[in-house]
Amino acid sequence: MTAGELPVVWSLPHEDAQAGWRALWWSVGPRSELAVMLVHERNLHRSPYIKGWVGWSVTAPCDGILVVVADGVEHRTPVTGITPWTSHLALLSWSRFLLASGRTHPNQDGIWERNAVVYSPGGYPISHFCIGDDIDYIITDRNGGIWTSYGDEGIYGDHPESSAGLASWNTDGAHTWSPQGRLPSWPLGGSAAATEEDVVWLAWYSHEGAFLSRVDPSTGSITSCRNPLKDTDGIAVRGTRMILTHRFHNRPDVELSRAELVDDTWLITTQERLRMPGPVVMRCAQGRDGTLWLRGGDTWTRIQA
Repeated sequence: MTAGELPVVWSLPHEDAQAGWRALWWSVGPRSELAVMLVHERNLHRSPYIKGWVGWSVTAPCDGILVVVADGVEHRTPVTGITPWTSHLALLSWSRFLLASGRTHPNQDGIWERNAVVYSPGGYPISHFCIGDDIDYIITDRNGGIWTSYGDEGIYGDHPESSAGLASWNTDGAHTWSPQGRLPSWPLGGSAAATEEDVVWLAWYSHEGAFLSRVDPSTGSITSCRNPLKDTDGIAVRGTRMILTHRFHNRPDVELSRAELVDDTWLITTQERLRMPGPVVMRCAQGRDGTLWLRGGDTWTRIQA
């Protein structure tokens, strides 16, 4: 399947790119609204070693523009007070949104630095808190819960909530959920996440392989199974059907796998190569209610499970 066959949801306008705006962090909200944060390149540092948009970083406080696309309509909100080293965006309830840095450190008193900021619908910071160290992935549920998975430095570091590999938080910064030893293996890192109505799906990997965990936020119950695709960048689930993606880093290609749930085991039924509109790098996919959103370059498409 080529990019021409995939429905394009949004692309960074040519005039924005020409004016120096860069499309950085992005997310899809629980109501299937696409959100993309634009930051001007004068406020960014470009790594010579990291390809794609993830190579740009904010090194000093700056402002930006949040673009939200819902039902084909684009809305822009000026954003103030973006903190250095921000690396994640997530949409919250009541039109609020979250910006977070993947790393945090304890200060001299042993208190962990605040690495997450909640913004008002008008784009102003309203609260700050810590949501763990070495964040690999963030997704939010319908009720505003914040779900995180962590990399090995967080899991084997000193932050108490990161050590479990997976966690949930509320918008006051309180830790609300942990797997509490109910995972089939100790995680090494998170690779993808999705929501299916009220349920949250988290993809992660360990020394013993790749796994998928399904969490019901209302009860905290969790069930886990083997991930049928070892190197997963994105997942989307609808009932007994799942789609999974694997990127070819900094190339405009994604391997798309379709899977069916048979006797509590996910089995891959078909695989195909997608040609994306631009190079694909880290954090290229997010699943919402059976739809997988994909980023190639500065263009977003979507595909149904």
